[in-house]
Amino acid sequence: ELGVERRFVPESCPRAVRPGDFVRYHYLGSFPDGTRFDSSYDRGSTFNVFVGKGQLIAGMDQALVGMCVNERRFVKIPPKLAYGSEGVPGVIPPNAVLHFDVLLIDLWNSEDEVQVQTYFKPEKCPRTVQVSDFVRYHYNGTFLDGTLFDSSHNRMRTYDTYVGIGWLIPGMDQGLLGMCVGEKRIITIPPFLAYGEDGDGKEIPGQASLVFDVVLLDLHNPKDGIAIENQLVPESCERRSQTGDFLRYHYNGTLLDGTLFDSSYSRNHTYDTYVGKGYVIAGMDEGLLGVCTGEKRRIIIPPHLGYGEEGRGKIPGSAVLVFDIHVVDFHNPSDSVSITVHYKPSNCTVLSKKGDYLKYHYNASLLDGTLLDSTHSLGKTYNIVLGSGQVVLGMDMGLQDMCVGERRTVVIPPHLGYGEDGVEGEVPGSAVLVFDIELLELVSGLPEGYMFVWNGEVSPNLFEEIDQNHDGEVLLEEFSEYIQTQVDTGKGKLAPGFDFEKIVKNMFTNQDRDGNGKVTAEEFKLKDQEAREEHDEL
Repeated sequence: ELGVERRFVPESCPRAVRPGDFVRYHYLGSFPDGTRFDSSYDRGSTFNVFVGKGQLIAGMDQALVGMCVNERRFVKIPPKLAYGSEGVPGVIPPNAVLHFDVLLIDLWNSEDEVQVQTYFKPEKCPRTVQVSDFVRYHYNGTFLDGTLFDSSHNRMRTYDTYVGIGWLIPGMDQGLLGMCVGEKRIITIPPFLAYGEDGDGKEIPGQASLVFDVVLLDLHNPKDGIAIENQLVPESCERRSQTGDFLRYHYNGTLLDGTLFDSSYSRNHTYDTYVGKGYVIAGMDEGLLGVCTGEKRRIIIPPHLGYGEEGRGKIPGSAVLVFDIHVVDFHNPSDSVSITVHYKPSNCTVLSKKGDYLKYHYNASLLDGTLLDSTHSLGKTYNIVLGSGQVVLGMDMGLQDMCVGERRTVVIPPHLGYGEDGVEGEVPGSAVLVFDIELLELVSGLPEGYMFVWNGEVSPNLFEEIDQNHDGEVLLEEFSEYIQTQVDTGKGKLAPGFDFEKIVKNMFTNQDRDGNGKVTAEEFKLKDQEAREEHDEL
């Protein structure tokens, strides 16, 4: 009688051999005395055959039924279920009992279909693989017995391909459909949907079932545009970005599976660029349009609008990119200073002008509200001469035509502020500045070009009055003492907001035309006299 001894049975046996199945197995064939007459191992290939269709000796047809892949059986077959009284000339004598040590490698049926077993699926699955999509995935490829034949992990590179258009074996084309990014599934493919009778000519033998353990990393379609997900839009959005604007924004850049490839936060510096001018990848150029200052949005960019098939740096080829951005500020190079008046006194007749000495309080911030500086925290006003270059040009413009007690907000674009370089450690480069200002005091300045003016008639003997020792020469000390006296007695006025000694020295130097440290009567001239002489010369 037929004898079957199950020497090893795997713990998992999802399927057993039935008549009509196709099997691939290794075997050692021997006689009862141990003499070997045949071995598939010696030939280096499995024995491949249908079970129960008369392609095997009867005893083997019966012995294989019920076997699991990776199961090992020791089979004793009597002559009547083997080669009988005739045997096989030169190989198996008549009436020989045959022993087979069998290891089942593979098992399938011609009615099989692709089997899909999902063992991990993300909670969020906004999109699944469809025909004509392009996917990037990792896989381990094994035979049904677990033998590894290929792995994208070992190559440290994803497998990138279109789905459903014949770039893959038919079984894989089917098995990838419906997957989500991040999903993990096992795809079991019968040989007639894989490499068939011939195998691939390399690692995969003919008639082999294939098992792929797949994780999907990326998914897009060539027809995709960018996708925008608004995460935070400020309630107040007076202006949205347009082509030609200059933006400063922070971002985290990830692949579709969440892998971080870049972050402006890690550099502690915004990314600064023009929009719609080709300075950034096409998808980002499009995704940054229409944003508000302070807005947070997610921009999903397909590879044909990103870095294409080649990729760049840490970004693999054909990768979908996900940018989570936070817009810090933006402006246009054509922008001027923006002034918003919040309060103006009813009695507002004296307005600030160039040359006036101003005292004011301010809070300075970035467009996103980040506080930069405040005179309130210092407990003292900021004092300047308007139009003298003591502040940035935008502030000089923003303080014009202001009356004491007025409160206004002045928004200054960077080209009228601190420019591309900013102020190290204080003001970022290319930053829009916001000043909330209250004017507390205004001292009217002198006419443009004057550092000192008389409040009354000028003495016809002015030089003699200055030359107190009457030696015909005026020294700096005499000049300074005289000017100080005129100011103290109210007869003259110096330009407000400047250092007294510097003004006097500058006035004296203008009179000391030969530079010898002394002013003579011939050198001494009033400003209106200089203007008349220049006019006569012209």
